[in-house]
Amino acid sequence: MAAVSGLVRRPLREVSRLLKRRFHWTAPAALQVTVRDAINQGMDEELERDEKVFLLGEEVAQYDGAYKVSRGLWKKYGDKRIIDTPISEMGFAGIAVGAAMAGLRPICEFMTFNFSMQAIDQVINSAAKTYYMSGGLQPVPIVFRGPNGASAGVAAQHSQCFAAWYGHCPGLKVVSPWNSEDAKGLIKSAIRDNNPVVVLENELMYGVPFEFPPEAQSKDFLIPIGKAKIERQGTHITVVSHSRPVGHCLEAAAVLSKEGVECEVINMRTIRPMDMETIEASVMKTNHLVTVEGGWPQFGVGAEICARIMEGPAFNFLDAPAVRVTGADVPMPYAKILEDNSIPQVKDIIFAIKKTLNI
Repeated sequence: MAAVSGLVRRPLREVSRLLKRRFHWTAPAALQVTVRDAINQGMDEELERDEKVFLLGEEVAQYDGAYKVSRGLWKKYGDKRIIDTPISEMGFAGIAVGAAMAGLRPICEFMTFNFSMQAIDQVINSAAKTYYMSGGLQPVPIVFRGPNGASAGVAAQHSQCFAAWYGHCPGLKVVSPWNSEDAKGLIKSAIRDNNPVVVLENELMYGVPFEFPPEAQSKDFLIPIGKAKIERQGTHITVVSHSRPVGHCLEAAAVLSKEGVECEVINMRTIRPMDMETIEASVMKTNHLVTVEGGWPQFGVGAEICARIMEGPAFNFLDAPAVRVTGADVPMPYAKILEDNSIPQVKDIIFAIKKTLNI
């Protein structure tokens, strides 16, 4: 009996000794969410929240979207709220604008924003101008969304960046998310906005996972339209970008940090209205400016930023001329090596920064 009692006590003593030991806990891994899933989550939450919201576009329903951004929404919400359309951008964009005027909140997906050229009369003349032309009596709460800018191997007719095109037009709001947090917060804000909002996504970013902070997981999470974010603090130079090139800017900043150059990287998030206060405050701190974008140089986003800096209080703080890094001033070539040389790379950003700092 004593032997049995000893066998029972021994494991208990082992457990007691283990409980007294100090355990070292590591923080749980942060939730990773792709840009595609973040947009899907944002639309799902807004469809659930407001029955006036609906999605229409080519292959958005039964096929789950050309890029699977609307995966699962048709099965959840049915034919009346997730609507497959014919291949007629002018037609279904017009339907969406009319629905917005009638009090609904459509999300109009273009398979790529290159195809929005087929519907630009509806976007600009019908959606963007109506609130002004009606003296504020007729709002048009509509979202135009889809992939924008260069993809890979799709040549000149499928590779344009429309940030400057739509950012040029009063009456529109234009947002350009980079990571998953941007994507969810901006799509939700766009859907709730009473103005036409153009959401310029990026095809190459859809499958990229990013850390998804706890606040972004909330159904009430919104990112205000018109507010930029400083992604990296720095003291030597301000680097301003939007969409996919933000990641390139952060890579360039990491390389230059090893050489003693600290870049302040600003993710614009919104093209129109542009958050010049954040950019000006940064330039007044660093005294140098580089803009980075995938679009063409002439009349581009970077050109507008440089002009606004020149016209504003930050100009007198510049120690060197501002420099733009842009896509090449050519239609996008098909050959990969030419394509790579037609869009900004990390090495191009590093070169521009060093040129601006004269190092």
